[in-house]
Amino acid sequence: MKTKAFSIALLAALTAAASPITSAEEQSGIQVGIITCAVIAGSRVNLLIHSTADVRCVYENQGKTERYVGETGIALGLDLSFKENEKFAFTVIAASADVQPGAHALAGKYVGGTLGATAGIGLSASALIGGGDKNVSLQPLALGTNTGIGASGGIGFLYIEAAK
Repeated sequence: MKTKAFSIALLAALTAAASPITSAEEQSGIQVGIITCAVIAGSRVNLLIHSTADVRCVYENQGKTERYVGETGIALGLDLSFKENEKFAFTVIAASADVQPGAHALAGKYVGGTLGATAGIGLSASALIGGGDKNVSLQPLALGTNTGIGASGGIGFLYIEAAK
């Protein structure tokens, strides 16, 4: 019985936390959605213990779309991969000062662990946390696909800003 009461209280607290608070100019609250990114062809640079690539990202939440550009890669680790057609998607959970469409509240720097393997068709996984001026975010897990050959792992990063 205590477990059921606790579950109901937890559900009520999560619902209240996810409900945005409105002010005259901006709306704060919790953002939950999906951000998908694609690596720009020809932008990847591998330096064995560090790699970087430019990305274009799209965030979708409740039928609204925001576009971002930025950079991703391995800040410190091992990258012995040669990849193409790289795409990845994060589930987004973000507490933000402004969740209005077009606010680009997810702009910021995210770091965490990343691991990938490719033999023809490859898979990767990342867990990043971070944020920017308007938010504190947790992207619990990203799954990615690519083609190529190799393996990589280490401290990964994703830096994004509003696309112009």
